[in-house]
Amino acid sequence: MAKKKVRQTLGEEASLDSGSSSQPSVPSATAQASQASSSSGPKPRSRISHAAPTTAVSPSLVICRNKHWRHISAYHGPWLQMPFELLETLANINYNTPAPRPIDAASFFDLVKVRRLVDEATNLAVRAASDIASPTLTNVNGGFPSISSAMGSHGLGAPPVHGGKLSRERKFRMREQASQKLGRAYRLDEIACSVATMQGASPLEDVGSLVLQRSPKDSDAKYVHFFHEKIPSRKMAESTSLQPLTDIIEDRPTEPEVLRTRATVKIFKEDFDGAIFDLTHALSISQFIRRSHGPNQEEMQVGEAQRTARRRPHDIILSEKDQPSSFEAQLYFQRASVYLTMATEHVLDSMPTPPSNQANEQSMASEADDGDAGAEASGKSSPEPNKEGARKQAEARKLVKTFAKRAIKDFLSFISHFDYSPNLPAKAAKEFNDRVNLVAHGMRSSRAIDSSSWTESHTVYPLSDLFRSVPPTDLPPYPSQAVVKHDSYQSPKELLSTKAAAVCECVTYHPLLADALHSLLLAHCLAQTSTKEIQRHAYMVARLIRLADGYPIFQANRSPARADWAEVIHRTENWLSLSSSWDTLCSPAPLPIYDDEPCCGHHTCIHSHQAQTAVISAGRAASAAAALINGMSSDAAGEEEKRRRELIREQAILDALDDERVTDEASFRAAIEAHEKRAQRNDAVISGKPSNGTATTPKPSPGTSISPNGPDALNGTNGTNSTNGTNSTNSTNKPMHV
Repeated sequence: MAKKKVRQTLGEEASLDSGSSSQPSVPSATAQASQASSSSGPKPRSRISHAAPTTAVSPSLVICRNKHWRHISAYHGPWLQMPFELLETLANINYNTPAPRPIDAASFFDLVKVRRLVDEATNLAVRAASDIASPTLTNVNGGFPSISSAMGSHGLGAPPVHGGKLSRERKFRMREQASQKLGRAYRLDEIACSVATMQGASPLEDVGSLVLQRSPKDSDAKYVHFFHEKIPSRKMAESTSLQPLTDIIEDRPTEPEVLRTRATVKIFKEDFDGAIFDLTHALSISQFIRRSHGPNQEEMQVGEAQRTARRRPHDIILSEKDQPSSFEAQLYFQRASVYLTMATEHVLDSMPTPPSNQANEQSMASEADDGDAGAEASGKSSPEPNKEGARKQAEARKLVKTFAKRAIKDFLSFISHFDYSPNLPAKAAKEFNDRVNLVAHGMRSSRAIDSSSWTESHTVYPLSDLFRSVPPTDLPPYPSQAVVKHDSYQSPKELLSTKAAAVCECVTYHPLLADALHSLLLAHCLAQTSTKEIQRHAYMVARLIRLADGYPIFQANRSPARADWAEVIHRTENWLSLSSSWDTLCSPAPLPIYDDEPCCGHHTCIHSHQAQTAVISAGRAASAAAALINGMSSDAAGEEEKRRRELIREQAILDALDDERVTDEASFRAAIEAHEKRAQRNDAVISGKPSNGTATTPKPSPGTSISPNGPDALNGTNGTNSTNGTNSTNSTNKPMHV
């Protein structure tokens, strides 16, 4: 009986494979090899012998197509694991925070909808695969607890499944609903949905293919199956056909989201002109739909007036149809990235040929000719190739500048969706963090915190205004010297004025903001912008990067464009004459300082004495540590050097693992070696001499020492608070990072 069951299951699998052959699947050579090995080999008697042929015939790793999507690492964070009710509440708190909001509201609302749709689709897929009719018997990402698991944990045994097995029609309807929900989630944000489905259950991967077996023309199932189809790893261009997406576009021509997906695939296939066409078409459709179906202008004005009122009794809870969308921002970012790639494609053709190569070519041509006549002929014909080469170089340079300027325009359109404030009251950051803490601890309140104490007028700029030819004039100096001033003694009047002007800088966070800002700098380089203007833009980007923080839903991520920009600065030996290294300039800003106690006149002397004592004690501790380091023995110095090299090695390995350019073992070893050399060179520069001699070191007060990490290192903020510094929100008396 056991053998018959094995044969029956194998036959069913073969019929399923044949039924789904109309859709793109794993290459047929692999399937034929597996069938040949299973038919010719001995009959399996154990699980180990049965698994051996499968591992032998698989030439490479086979994974879902959505795992090849770019910028996936930028969307990782706590939003994937936190309860959905908490995530939805945080989105409403973020929306009701005055501008600049900590997180982009459109992206936040899209993440909430993606999480809800993926959770519901996972629930349906798991129930269909497990023959569970009631949704209360499943537990998907913090949903209702399973009754069977609860009874099993108490030793009561699992209850019987109510209703028996589900019918085939019921399973199909459940999977059809799951594919519809997943299709809508992918249309909202395909990167965020790809990350969310990676965290989901395995039945999600087969939902689209199972629906297509019975309904091969289902557009939602086609779209979902396109993302979940398994292909060889790092073979996106070779293993992907555009025909399924083209069929969906022909079936639903008014949905621009599939055009975005097809443009992404064309980027992998290096069809950049086709990608630009699809993205531009999708943008025009989206703008037309937004104008024709957007909310009424009067309703928007009323809602904005309620949101910005001085006292509001309750937070505004937007309905789903009134929530902003991030789709157009996605299109601007992708089109700008394509333009930047097209500009870099023509860089080599725009470079003049080195004189040494030209001399070698002319000498080889003259030697090949026979006699004086041949030499004269070659001399007469040589100017023509030179003119032709110069003409091609001029055309290539023109294309580079044209595409770079288009990339700059689209990047500015992308960052114009986000805001920056140079003088946001520090209490605003405190009250946002307080509300987040209350919600995280289960203490919810629909009534907003009274904002009358901090709603003084503060300036808000779109990020695109910071990169205009004439930037705003009320920006604080960069890098800020606020922390440096704490070294010296301040009178009570100065302390009062400092507390009265307790403001901080703040910028709206987006997962792709860091990549867009660094790509903007690269585009300015290709557009041959003046060095002085690029330097100003570089300082502005560093100012924004050090403020960007994805708390409470995103974690810190690495930007490929930032790595490229740092490589440009390193290869050109800091041709911009920046005051410090790029990592130092982008180190996290000092946390905003706020105090719950009122600043009274008879306490200022005590507060100032405590502040001065704290600074002096910290300085003495730093001086003592420096004395111990300088007076250590040779053995201790050797151990310290060995430990330092080990740390550099470990960090180089981590950086190489995160490098997208690493494809094999040779490139991995080369990346480790390059990162090690760069770290050692940076250490030598920091310990030996200042960067370009342009950085000014503030004069230390008695008993203090200046850290080489720049002015932000003075109060203990040496850049380690970029990722985990926001966890200090558990205490309301601790400084918070906006």
